[in-house]
Amino acid sequence: MWPFTKWSLLQRDLTELRKDLDTLKILAAQRLTQNIWADKSVESLREVEFKVFSQFGDDGIIQYLIHRLAPLPDSFVEFGVENYREANTRFLLRNNNWRGLIMDSDKASIDSIQRDEIYWRHTLTTRHAFVTRDNINDLLREAGFSGEIGLLSIDIDGNDYWVWEKTEIVDPVITIVEYNSIFGPDLAVTIPYNPQFARHRAHYSGQFWGASLSALTQLADRKGYSLLGCNSAGNNAYFVRNDKIGNLPALSAKDAFVDARFRDSRNQKGELTYLTGAERFQAIADLEVYDLRQNTIARLSSLRSPSS
Repeated sequence: MWPFTKWSLLQRDLTELRKDLDTLKILAAQRLTQNIWADKSVESLREVEFKVFSQFGDDGIIQYLIHRLAPLPDSFVEFGVENYREANTRFLLRNNNWRGLIMDSDKASIDSIQRDEIYWRHTLTTRHAFVTRDNINDLLREAGFSGEIGLLSIDIDGNDYWVWEKTEIVDPVITIVEYNSIFGPDLAVTIPYNPQFARHRAHYSGQFWGASLSALTQLADRKGYSLLGCNSAGNNAYFVRNDKIGNLPALSAKDAFVDARFRDSRNQKGELTYLTGAERFQAIADLEVYDLRQNTIARLSSLRSPSS
């Protein structure tokens, strides 16, 4: 085993290398951002995608929207960030110098963020919390976030619909919510609310979580938002408050829907099974969902056949 001092030097060098790589990525993305802002012919959010710190191309979409919707409050809230190395708001924090609140249920992840220099270089508030519809407003209030904010990003692989429904203390201009494309473009369904919901405990496959795009779009309409589109990965939907949407075209859930091609399903041993297409639906077809059109609990297979 290497001496402690040698190991410490290696860790320091790796940290410096990571910082240099992040700086290079940000510099490269700034040119892309300028190109996006100058482009007057954008017809789809997917045309403006690029990735710096987001999981997929969401950094580019966000840059496009904050430019088109300016001026905006330079504040954000994101929960479900893990260690914040891959998140929708990290580029906003680093590149645009927004301030924000991030939350995650894993304490080790929050502790690591607080030890990172990003925590003192920027106005970043962190909270270790398991977010539910019952505590979301208290968590925001206690962290000092209320009123109008620029952006809200929800990605908790579970009660996303129910938490957004009850989020009232902040009034975001842009809301990003992860949707489960396995439910398809037509069904307006979500998992039944369970404050202790955990994706892989709910079903070993990991495919049963969240809400359909139609369900989120229906909720958005009630909250005064319109759907602008989804990313090309088929996991994030973008909603803008109606009083700020201007001439940006709103879409129906059916027109905006993108089917995710993730193959992250697992068997009962926790091994990847790489299900695709209708196989993903079939894996969870016997589970019960909340059907928002009928306001009732129903078996998923009774609402749509796997081949439809």
